[in-house]
Amino acid sequence: MRAFSWLFGHAARDGSQFEGLPSGRFRFIAVDVETATADPASICQIGLACIDHQNGFHLFSTLVDPEVPIDYRNRAIHGICDGDVRGMPRFPVAMAAMRELLEASPLVEHSSFDHRAFAAACARYGLPPLSASWHDSVRAARNAWPHLKGNGGHGLSSVCAHLALEFDHHDAGADAYACASIILAAEAETGASFADLFAPAPTARRQRSEPVRRAPSPGGTFEGCAVVFTGSLSLSRKEAADLAAARGMTVLAGVTKQTTLLVVGDQDLSCLAGQMKSSKHRKAEACIANGQPIRIIGEAEFLTMVQAG
Repeated sequence: MRAFSWLFGHAARDGSQFEGLPSGRFRFIAVDVETATADPASICQIGLACIDHQNGFHLFSTLVDPEVPIDYRNRAIHGICDGDVRGMPRFPVAMAAMRELLEASPLVEHSSFDHRAFAAACARYGLPPLSASWHDSVRAARNAWPHLKGNGGHGLSSVCAHLALEFDHHDAGADAYACASIILAAEAETGASFADLFAPAPTARRQRSEPVRRAPSPGGTFEGCAVVFTGSLSLSRKEAADLAAARGMTVLAGVTKQTTLLVVGDQDLSCLAGQMKSSKHRKAEACIANGQPIRIIGEAEFLTMVQAG
């Protein structure tokens, strides 16, 4: 049994009830998901950490039948097997049970993967999208502990290590617990309220970042791969480039004939001239249309690749 699992209520295997699922309104709810494949719609575990107005934790975790085989690469990350999810509630059942709870309070995720996974899963099953206000705890962590930039970064593991918080990373329940703990620690560190942690920053002239290039480390797992990054990542662009180079990837500043992989982060639409995709993203798609074998993935899948590699 995983660490922290004893803290959580769980859905019944037949999906007839969600024993221990909190109810009512909360100050905020931290949400985390694990997926069966690289497709964010393939949710196979959901974890919730509901924080009440006295900062008490109300925790819930459930496995979800993704209705697709669990990819061995994802299994290596979270340890969930096909047998674990067989007979568990499908996503529509979980969504029916959780929707009222999730739409009643602000939601927090660490990076943008979780809200994209919910949106993709709802679309897959033809369900109405979740009507909720999402907040990224990476932003709160950057405000509270700016010195971690370039010193481990603001990923979940790095921030929790700084806080001396032990948790079973890549268990959705434990990750939700860790995410909620980061918010409470950031409030204590800064003296800011929850709303203040996520208040829009003062408008400032955006400065163009320097292009990031890296030569590959010899003998890396992904030798021969040439990667380009675009969009806003939870890591700094330099940190992401260092991770890629350490695994044998060549890091390019822009999409060229040598590019084989494009990693896409959150997009700041105000910087994209009204386009829904960055210029690098659009150029990569044009190259693919012309026969160039470029793979386009999100930051979460990239991190899974380099951690597994």
